[in-house]
Amino acid sequence: MTATSGARRLCVFCGSAHGRNPAFTTAAQDLGRELARRGIGLVYGGATVGLMGVLADAALGAGGEVIGVIPEALMVREIGHAGLTKLHVVRSMHERKALMAELADGFVALPGGFGTFEEFFEVVTWAQLGLHAKPCSLLNITGFFDPLLQLLDAAVAEGFIKPAARQSVLVESSVAGLLERLAALPAPLPHGKIDPRKI
Repeated sequence: MTATSGARRLCVFCGSAHGRNPAFTTAAQDLGRELARRGIGLVYGGATVGLMGVLADAALGAGGEVIGVIPEALMVREIGHAGLTKLHVVRSMHERKALMAELADGFVALPGGFGTFEEFFEVVTWAQLGLHAKPCSLLNITGFFDPLLQLLDAAVAEGFIKPAARQSVLVESSVAGLLERLAALPAPLPHGKIDPRKI
């Protein structure tokens, strides 16, 4: 995937902590560097803490474009990153998520907690509602998302999620595998505004 064939920017959701497994930090570093190497901009939550900071620093260190979006209320708590290509400070979480979605051509979730899950499933839901047609993917490092995937399969079996919607969640276990899979999708990817009034 390059800036001219596939995504110009990817939005990455990930933890504000590092997690106990060093593989999570390594994956965040690898993803940041590889995005920069491929000329793909990074859109993320704008913080310096946890995997978020590791991801941003790795992309910046490799010469990549990094755009952060952070609410005013989290500037101190999450420590807004002062060294980014661009840092948008917005009024609310709703504005944060809408702007991140607008700026990106696809979405990737790394390991994280409630915030990561919520952000990822919101963009999946927006896709299901037809608010965007951008790919939504999970970087399943060391099987971190396996229990979540089992839950999705159970929801399909019980009739709450349609099989096609389940299949739209792309899953790969390596950075290279994920980016190559995204690169194989039709290009250019849709790139448009998410209206906060519709969500």
